[in-house]
Amino acid sequence: MNKLETAEKIVSDFLDASMKPDPVLAATFMSDDVKITFTGKRKMANAQAITSFNSSRYKWVKKSIESYHCVDIGDAVVVYSNGTLYGEWPDGRSFSGNRYLDRFEVKDGIIVRMDVWNDSAEWILEPSINQA
Repeated sequence: MNKLETAEKIVSDFLDASMKPDPVLAATFMSDDVKITFTGKRKMANAQAITSFNSSRYKWVKKSIESYHCVDIGDAVVVYSNGTLYGEWPDGRSFSGNRYLDRFEVKDGIIVRMDVWNDSAEWILEPSINQA
């Protein structure tokens, strides 16, 4: 496996673990000092914080991954994962087609940075948006 394929596999394995959710396994793909920022500039300390945040925002949530794009930036590989989210809001309403984009930096075989963007905040503020 080359550098780009290895980084993509690390991110894919992380996302698989985080969607189970298995934050203990997911944490094994992240450095101890990982930098995680979610939508709204929410800083997360680790994979367990991600699981905790998601459990407060959704009854459950999964990703339908459409593609990965990898870029070698010298000392790291940037991996973009994009697709849609589907699941249930805390009130039991189901949703799907919620766009997301995750950006990871993988260095020396481990995720050192993760940035997350999705439509959830907009859909929470204006539920009718996801009816279109």
